[in-house]
Amino acid sequence: MFARRIRVEYEENGRRVACPLKWLDSFSMRNFTNATVFDNTLPVADGVMEIGTAVPINKLTAAMEDWFQRKSYLAKGAKLTITEAASSPSMQKHSTAL
Repeated sequence: MFARRIRVEYEENGRRVACPLKWLDSFSMRNFTNATVFDNTLPVADGVMEIGTAVPINKLTAAMEDWFQRKSYLAKGAKLTITEAASSPSMQKHSTAL
């Protein structure tokens, strides 16, 4: 279900900083019942989430920015950067031909 791993960061004083796990968890829990497109999001650590293949990165970025600004985690106009990381071996599916 969580086939992709993403890095979620914001800019502070000219450098990228990982979003705290608390922020990511707040977003995921809030969206658990309010926006089904984001149901397949799982905060893993500061700045790291696992997401399903159907989660659109551009919509996720916009929704997270909006939520973080409403919660006063991010200043108005601050931007998030979400980058998709290479899949870890534990997340890759292996298939074998018969």
